[in-house]
Formats: sequence, structure tokens, C-alpha cells
Amino acid sequence: MKVDMHFHLEEGPYTMQWLGRTIQALQAPLPGSASCQGIAEPTSTGSASPPDRHSLSWMKTELGKLNERLDKGGFSREWLDRYLDWGRARGIERFGIVDHLYRFEEFQSYYANHIILDDSELGRMQRRWLDHVCIGSIHDFLGPVQEAADRLGTISVGLEADYFPEADEELRGLLAPYKVDYVIGSVHFLNGWGFDNPDSQARFKKADLQKLYTDYYTAVEAAVRCGLFDFIGHPDNLKLFGFRPDEEQLMPLYERLARTMQEAGVGSEINTGLAYRYPAAESSPSPVLLQILCQYGVPLTTSSDAHYPDDIGMLLEEAVELARAAGYKELCYYSGRQRIPYPIP
Repeated sequence: MKVDMHFHLEEGPYTMQWLGRTIQALQAPLPGSASCQGIAEPTSTGSASPPDRHSLSWMKTELGKLNERLDKGGFSREWLDRYLDWGRARGIERFGIVDHLYRFEEFQSYYANHIILDDSELGRMQRRWLDHVCIGSIHDFLGPVQEAADRLGTISVGLEADYFPEADEELRGLLAPYKVDYVIGSVHFLNGWGFDNPDSQARFKKADLQKLYTDYYTAVEAAVRCGLFDFIGHPDNLKLFGFRPDEEQLMPLYERLARTMQEAGVGSEINTGLAYRYPAAESSPSPVLLQILCQYGVPLTTSSDAHYPDDIGMLLEEAVELARAAGYKELCYYSGRQRIPYPIP
């Protein structure tokens, strides 16, 4: 069985890079399709041939596709089906669609309460970021995605929730109205700093990395203990830009985290997004941390953390091999707030 339990239908901020990547996703042929193999797609008798690539008519056609995508939005059936088509072509049998809470106006105050939004350089940067990525109501996401889940039966619907220390009850109250299959707990902020924002990564160079990692794992442990999350997303996410002390120094933190996850019954994912999208070029957790999680019997699921349809399922075969090498005999997916195990073939 092949599972991708963590991918996103859309993610801002809406830069020119985002625009170009969206066009790329619209143009990409499905794996195994005739166009992917360089074979001309057949046209019906009497129909016009598709315009030559790089011609003006071709460009107008592509812009038309992009305009339709932007008009219908990231939660349209057409855009969702593109992910599912790509996933099925890569052998995925169980899908887990999530979105970040910061995308939704119902949770904007939660972020305003806990991240730096003052008049400092970082505060102004993060204020712009939050304004740009918060694009509407959570119902805009849950409605169409739940409809697809009910229709197809192979989709789990989740939320990815940022954890802030000592904000457990606030988050619990905000999540209470929404019924989902699972909630991922993630730490993307330390002391109000969104450390995965590439525009702020220079702060790593001034930091005491050992203290930074200690603070990070303290926050992840608190997320595990709070009782809100089914599994922890990318549990060593702090490494994404390649700033990490010698991993030997992190072993006590790894052991403590694994023990806490075992006691709380909270799982982990093996997230390949860090391997193909970030300078770390390594899945999360690292092979060393993954082995320790296995030793403590921490449940594991697999995810690509894709943000575009042609990234769904990326490196999942490698993720399964990493899990097997760490000692795992089974993986899991989530449905109805239950963990469903299945054997590694």
C-alpha cells in the first residue's frame, strides 16, 4: 500500500515564483502518459492540432489555463483531481489532504497572538506574509475536500496546526467546531519567529544552534503532550536550511522526544518535502532520529508535503526504504481520528 498523508492544494505567498510553478504544474504530463514519453497525443479527425510550443497561440492557451485555475481557486474539483490523477499514476492508494490554519480567517487571531508582528524588520515581514497567505474561510477548504472524500472513499481530510507553547486551550477551542480525520501538529515558529521563511534565514547565522535546537525540541515535546495532535509533522523541521549542530549533540533531545511520543501515543510522519524542496536535502525525520523513533515504537506515516500536483508522492519509495532500514515493519494512515496500520510489503 502506498500512502501520502500530507499534501496541500495551495500555498502562498503569491510570488512570481508561485505563478511560474503553477504554470509548470498545469503543463506537466502525467507519468506514463503519451506526452510524458514524447509521443504526440492523437487528435480526433477534423480537430485542430494543438499550437506549437513557444508560439504566441500556445502562450495564449497556457495563459487561459492559468486564468481558469486562478478564477476557480485552489480548492476546485479540477485542481484536486489533478493531484489525485498524479497520485494514482504514482501508485498512491490513500490520500491525506491538509491545509495550514494560517490560511483561514477563523485562525488569524491565533497567529496574531503568538508571532512577531511588530514594527521590527521581522515583524513587518511576517505581517505581510500573514496578510498574503490568509485567503478566506476554513469552509472554503473543508467543503469541497470533504465532498471529494465522501465521493471517493480514499481521501482523509486533515488540518496542519501550528503549535505555540502555552496556547493549548486557545487552539483546542479554535479546532473544536471542525470535524476532520486527523490533525498534524507542527512547529514552524520559535519565540514568534517563522524560521522556515527563506527571507529570515539569516537569523540562523547569529543563533546558538544548540540552544535553538533545545528550544525547538522543547516546543515539539509540548505539542506531543497537549493531546490535540494525531501525529507530528516533519519533527526535525528546524534543519530545513541546513543549519544544524553535529547530530551527536542532538541525541539526548531525540531520545527525550521519542520517549514523550511513545508515552502520549502520538505518531510521526516521514516527510520527503525537506528532501526535494529545501537545502537540507534530507527527509524529516533524519535517518538517525527515525531509528530512535522506531526503537520507541512511535507510529509512522508517509508524506510528500506536496504543494503542487506534480510533486505528490515524491520520494515516497525512498521514504519506505528509510523506514524499513530504521526497523519499521508497518506504517499507518489516519481516518476518523483513528490510526490504521498496514504492513510494509
